[in-house]
Amino acid sequence: MEIILAKTAGFCFGVKRAVDCVYEKVKEDKIYTYGPIIHNKNVVKEMEDKGVKIIDTLDKDIDGKVIIRSHGVPPIVYKTLDEYNIDYIDCTCPFVKKIHRIVFENYDNNKNIIIIGNKEHPEIIGINGFCDNNALIANTIEEFQLLDIDDEKEYALVCQTTYDTTIFESLMKYINTKNNIEVFNTICSATNERQTEAIEISKNVDYMIVFGDTNSSNTKKLYEICKKNCKNTYLCETIEDLQLNIFDKNVKIGITAGASTPPAIIKEALNKMSEMENMSFEEMLNESFKTLHNGSVVEGTVIRVTENEVFVNLGYKADGIIEKSEFSSDANVDLKSAVSVGDKIEVFVMKVNDGDGNVLLSKKRLEMNKGYDELEKAFNEKTVLKGKIVDIIKGGLVANINNVRVFVPSSQISNKFVQDLSVFKGQELDFNIIEFNKAKRRIIAGRKELVQNQENEAKEKVYNNIKAGDKLEGTVNRIVDFGAFVDLGGVDGLIHISELSWGRVKKVSDVLKEGDKVTVYVLEVDKDKNKIALSLKDASQNPWVLAKDKYKVSDIVEGKVVRLVDFGAFVELEEGVDALVHISQICQKHIAKPEEALTIGQMVKAKITEIDTDNKKISLSIKDVDSIKEETQE
Repeated sequence: MEIILAKTAGFCFGVKRAVDCVYEKVKEDKIYTYGPIIHNKNVVKEMEDKGVKIIDTLDKDIDGKVIIRSHGVPPIVYKTLDEYNIDYIDCTCPFVKKIHRIVFENYDNNKNIIIIGNKEHPEIIGINGFCDNNALIANTIEEFQLLDIDDEKEYALVCQTTYDTTIFESLMKYINTKNNIEVFNTICSATNERQTEAIEISKNVDYMIVFGDTNSSNTKKLYEICKKNCKNTYLCETIEDLQLNIFDKNVKIGITAGASTPPAIIKEALNKMSEMENMSFEEMLNESFKTLHNGSVVEGTVIRVTENEVFVNLGYKADGIIEKSEFSSDANVDLKSAVSVGDKIEVFVMKVNDGDGNVLLSKKRLEMNKGYDELEKAFNEKTVLKGKIVDIIKGGLVANINNVRVFVPSSQISNKFVQDLSVFKGQELDFNIIEFNKAKRRIIAGRKELVQNQENEAKEKVYNNIKAGDKLEGTVNRIVDFGAFVDLGGVDGLIHISELSWGRVKKVSDVLKEGDKVTVYVLEVDKDKNKIALSLKDASQNPWVLAKDKYKVSDIVEGKVVRLVDFGAFVELEEGVDALVHISQICQKHIAKPEEALTIGQMVKAKITEIDTDNKKISLSIKDVDSIKEETQE
């Protein structure tokens, strides 16, 4: 009997990470999993025995940590977790996270979304949530052909990470006839290699055994793929489900396992089958699960380059993958230009994927080593480094400083509270390194002190060069009920609402808005109180000063009624100059209220009866003008 064990059999990276997280955290806390952590009854049962609780809904009474499984969840789940203040650990597979990002960005750019996969699968449900559950979903070519695809609209297509690669290739031939569909092949590379290896093995054996839970999507796909090539294909959850006496000693048997199958189940199967030949397959098992060490630096050969990944032959049982984000600190790097097939490349092993056939690598981490030394030097010598804000995360921002991702707490981005951190995205700024722990890879940068120092210098410069009467240029940076604050170059001055215009202003926003460039006049400077009073009004254009020469007693003037009071009406002669018509001077006949003869906004002609420009007073008579009209008519 010859046994061929697939190198890619068993836990994939994403599943292993989620399972390990549950086993680790349940030792120290009360743990819930949002849905079964994986599609494997044996593993789930073992977790429940250790106290792990499986939940399908969230409520405020949850008193422990919730672990999100590798399949991922829709955005509404994260929102609910935050609203209920529930502590959680997100173990969504990075490949699934990548699909979430693709769907969200394309949907946000007004593209329609098509998802290839089983619409009932939790992974698809989660993905669909990132386009408001508006995706078109198909699991087969026939279902795809029935989708209501509008040739006038743009589409982005993604597929389930565990989708059958052979079916997807056939589907691609049909999709390629449509120019309005952008295809993202989001089948996990581990799935692709697992399925490819299963195809090759199943073509060359007498019997094929697929281990895994019958509810697991990727396990069922493996079974279907193998069944096409080997009619004697069996799907088993454990070796106990298989009748070993059906095999002859001279047959060739292939074994693979789904991504949710623990190594222990495969090991048990090999041990039992070895008893049939009176030999041990322990050596085979150990060899098949031989791994690299996390953190090691190895050299490999580039064997394939795509737009988002570089595949590297490491000389081990597994090939490695460098994601675009781990190739360079430049998010816009063109991988196909940066590296070619056949290139020798030194890489850092980030994560070993036991049983999945992929090793997660990084080239960027090697470049970071030099950056760490420079950051440590800056920390010790209190020097300033430049960095670029590359990401916004919970609690702050991430800056790329010398090829190292450094955390910048929201409280350290400025010396003032910042409501919207996204305004800093993409900006290159100066930073102090305020905490450095190389062993824990904990580096914190800040610019609060730098900003404060810059403001102090700017304030000192402004206060040393400003005085009452100066005419300055500034930018409105804040509107309040009582006025507007203007940035004069590092120092704010206040324009009180009464200084916005010579006329009457009801709301500041009627005159100014944030961002306006304005010319202002300095009324008062108080350095001790850090106050600068400003005005938009040019004193040389004070309408009451000009009124001395413009208006004379007995002049007939025209104006607009702007205010009615018990004792009369105020008439605006021009912006900033109001005159009073006493109630006795409104009309010939006696009236009890000004409203009986006048309305707000009415244009009237009146005679100036008195002028006192020093006290800003002009008296008018409408009655005298009416009297003149009557005499003229007679």
